[in-house]
Amino acid sequence: MSLPPPTAHNRAVVTGASSGIGAALAERLAARGYSLIIIARREDRLHTLAQQLGAHHRVAVDVRPCDLADRSSRAELIEELAGQDVAVLANNAGFATYGPLATANTDRERHQVELDVVAVHDLTLAVLPGMLERRAGAILVTGSTAGNQPGPNNATYAGSKAFANTFAESLHYELKGTGVLCTLLAPGPVRTEFAQVAELSALDRLVPAPLWVTADQAAEAAMTGLARGKRRVVPGPFAKAQTLSGQYGPRGVSGPVLRAVYERAQ
Repeated sequence: MSLPPPTAHNRAVVTGASSGIGAALAERLAARGYSLIIIARREDRLHTLAQQLGAHHRVAVDVRPCDLADRSSRAELIEELAGQDVAVLANNAGFATYGPLATANTDRERHQVELDVVAVHDLTLAVLPGMLERRAGAILVTGSTAGNQPGPNNATYAGSKAFANTFAESLHYELKGTGVLCTLLAPGPVRTEFAQVAELSALDRLVPAPLWVTADQAAEAAMTGLARGKRRVVPGPFAKAQTLSGQYGPRGVSGPVLRAVYERAQ
């Protein structure tokens, strides 16, 4: 199997496209000839990216500023996407919080679940029926190695990414033989604005520089894996080691270790 060919009518949709992995995914999809719908909250960044991609790759790029954690804003976007010929959906938007759950900002924690879990589910449900009807389509879900293991002081994010990981891999097998692909991107540390948004500046000190991957490296691995119909893409040796330890290591060991790590990172 392979990705659906780009046409004058279909679109590739990328959420969280204003920076990081999302912007890099948009670049790679445009390079493959796809016209795009790019989605994020920061409208100015989306317009800048749209101009760059349009000029460089000669594709149409539609900007959709949207806070996907807001249900009313998301509902309008879902209605639009349900009526589109979506060839590729990159469910990439997300953020993390760190610290004890009992003292966390409850609104921010709820927004995290809305964005990292509910929005992923909603957007997939919006485009999947059309993909199945056309027997062509591809869905990429950005999960995380954090979803493979307990995350004390990172509980909402770890739980949200556990959903994303399992959801994507479940769909991968469910869609076999339909012409529609689903691949999980499960990175470890990626050099983006992610840690800044999560207010986790100490992460730089805890994870040595050679163990990070760039957003471009993660996006390239994701697109290659998606085009090949892979179940899971884990970019970088550190993320692969995290995956193995999360899947096969005793949680009685990993839980206390990760609790200490995240306490030090704050």
